[in-house]
Amino acid sequence: MIEKDFVTEGLKRTRIDEYLEKELDRAGYGGMEIQVTPLGTMVVVYAERPGMVIGRGGKTVRAITQNLKNSYELENPQVEVKEVDVPELNPKIMAHKISAMLQRGMHFRRVAYSALRRIMGAGAQGVEVTISGKIRGSRSACAKFTDGYIKKCGEPSIKYVKQGFATAPLKPGVLGISVRIMPPDVVLPDKVDIIQPKVEEPVESKAAEAVEAPTEEITEGSAEILEEITQEAAEEAAEVPVEEPAKDDLKTKATETKKAAEEKTEEVVQKATEVKEAVEEKATEVKEAVEEKAEEAKEKATKAKAKATKAKKAAEEKTEEVVEKATEVKEAAEEKATKAKAKATKAKKAAEEKTEEVVEKATEVKEAAEEKAEEVKEKAAEVKEAVEEKAEEAKEKATEAKKKASDKVAEVTKKASEIKEKVEKS
Repeated sequence: MIEKDFVTEGLKRTRIDEYLEKELDRAGYGGMEIQVTPLGTMVVVYAERPGMVIGRGGKTVRAITQNLKNSYELENPQVEVKEVDVPELNPKIMAHKISAMLQRGMHFRRVAYSALRRIMGAGAQGVEVTISGKIRGSRSACAKFTDGYIKKCGEPSIKYVKQGFATAPLKPGVLGISVRIMPPDVVLPDKVDIIQPKVEEPVESKAAEAVEAPTEEITEGSAEILEEITQEAAEEAAEVPVEEPAKDDLKTKATETKKAAEEKTEEVVQKATEVKEAVEEKATEVKEAVEEKAEEAKEKATKAKAKATKAKKAAEEKTEEVVEKATEVKEAAEEKATKAKAKATKAKKAAEEKTEEVVEKATEVKEAAEEKAEEVKEKAAEVKEAVEEKAEEAKEKATEAKKKASDKVAEVTKKASEIKEKVEKS
């Protein structure tokens, strides 16, 4: 049936995922994908540190490929390793990091809030961390920490929310860590974007704006220049000598003065326009220079931020490597102590077994001697009984012989008496 095929395939995927999670725990295992192609089976492994997955000279990848082929019956498996871009947005990696920090002895609240800050700092929409087990005392408890917005039911929670699980074996018991993350690029189906309608303005208002556009606000510098030019024109007009000409001359001079004033006004307007354009050009240049400086500062800040992030990541990796090395040393020491303890236990057990064997042999010898003594005693009793029986038999025989002898004597006496009587009678 097709349902059985689906169940078998899902079980195989789960077993492969558990195997890779166990093998690549220190490499920051973040999940895997299986793609079946005509050439074979492509297994894509996501990890925080791909170098540890590949191994020296590809040794680890070859061993994993061989195990997948032999143990999980994959046809021509090809393992491809990809680095996780943002480890803070991968719930499996974060769950294993929380487990490692708990095993180092850190308090569960501090660990959980640190993980929340890191995940939300990476841009996640929401996160939920659940730690369950003996976290406070001898009784089991469950502590839940949430931040941001996260879906808990419906199709979006299945489709968009990523989940990860890990365990932390401690002295009081095993703790379970569950991490649920809602990525930043998720667009929920209930999100509504309201678009503002565009209102078209009438043609007259556009023409008025076009006419009024040249006469915009004049900056303080251009206003000062216009005032200076106007004052100079007024002073020149005041310096012209006033004579009392005739009416025609007055009309002519008035026309000329009017014409000169108009020309002067045109020159003033032209100069004002030129000044305004120069001021606008200068303002544009200053604005562009400010924008360039701001962009340069922004780029420098971005580079500094990237360097700081890189340095932080490198420091975290170094710290994790040191912690891993310390863990390896601790595990090696624990293994050696366990082996020495096992050897001592084995030697003690062997000595106890030898002692038990000696005691058993001594007991067996003692029991054998006791059995021999009992057998000898029994035989002596039997011999005694046999002798007594023989003595009784001899006694009985002697009694019978005595009885027979007495009977014979009685018979002989009787016969002698009869003979005597016969003799006397005759």
